[in-house]
Amino acid sequence: MIRTEALCKYFQMKNRQINAVDGLSLEVKQGEVFGFLGPNGAGKTTTVRLLVCLIGPTAGRAWVNGLEVGVAARAIRGQVGILTESPGLYERLSARRNLEIFADLYGVQDVKGQAEKYLRLLGLWDRRETEAGTFSKGMRQKLAIARALLHEPPILFLDEPTSGLDPEAAKTVRDFIETLRGQGRTIFICTHNLDEAERLCDRIGVFRQRLIAVDTPEALRRQLFGRQTVVHLVAPGQAADHVPTPAQLADVARSLPFVKHVETLGGNDGSGKLVISLDDPAVHNPLIVRALVGRGALIQFVNELKHSLEDVYLSLMRNDTDGGAAQ
Repeated sequence: MIRTEALCKYFQMKNRQINAVDGLSLEVKQGEVFGFLGPNGAGKTTTVRLLVCLIGPTAGRAWVNGLEVGVAARAIRGQVGILTESPGLYERLSARRNLEIFADLYGVQDVKGQAEKYLRLLGLWDRRETEAGTFSKGMRQKLAIARALLHEPPILFLDEPTSGLDPEAAKTVRDFIETLRGQGRTIFICTHNLDEAERLCDRIGVFRQRLIAVDTPEALRRQLFGRQTVVHLVAPGQAADHVPTPAQLADVARSLPFVKHVETLGGNDGSGKLVISLDDPAVHNPLIVRALVGRGALIQFVNELKHSLEDVYLSLMRNDTDGGAAQ
């Protein structure tokens, strides 16, 4: 649905060249919600502008819905909808009139019907005759999403769709994106909101001028951190004297053939924890518990350590800075 091969965009600024997009090779599948993550200035918006044919590439090639960027620009623009971070609206015109103008530009057959459809879907029908300039940021964002969908594009590009929105408005936008996912649209989301990416995206690409890593959030977690079980032990003061120490129990865990690594941590109350790295906690946790209890351990509970997408993102960014990023 979206494919790039060594896509590049360089800008000449006075006496230096800025590499905004440097050798991007990527494929986004039909019906996928793809998150494009990176810091401000990483080149995410430039990438979107390349893919929707607002600017031309310096080098490399790209295809959108089977059409080549730079060759079929007009056709591509008819196949995509785009929400920019700062959507421009005709502020002195009503919400309905804004949509009708763009529906007409897109060549929509039922202009009034499509405008009404999306005003209702996004909860703006009651404010249809209100000037867009009087709308809150959240309402303006919803109106801009409606505008991007008027011509029923199979591919939707969203650039920071919930940036600056209050929690209620952000939830409305996220819920609507979930609805669009159910319709089989391909959605390309540029964001540095990691919680949003975790909730919405099937796969993510971490990007800073070049693609650092791409996969599902869970696959990236396993790639970077593996899977880890945390065994919470009873504090020494709550147990009998003969209870083994966390260090002794760590040696028991290390003796199991499926255990890769064991770390001991102390709690504020003097209790201990074993952080055990292994491939399949669902299968091996019962064996770990049996071995530890057999050596006299008193276990409060066991859980799997879950690294956040923020942990993944920051680790990838640090590795990239150090020159050791995953590709």
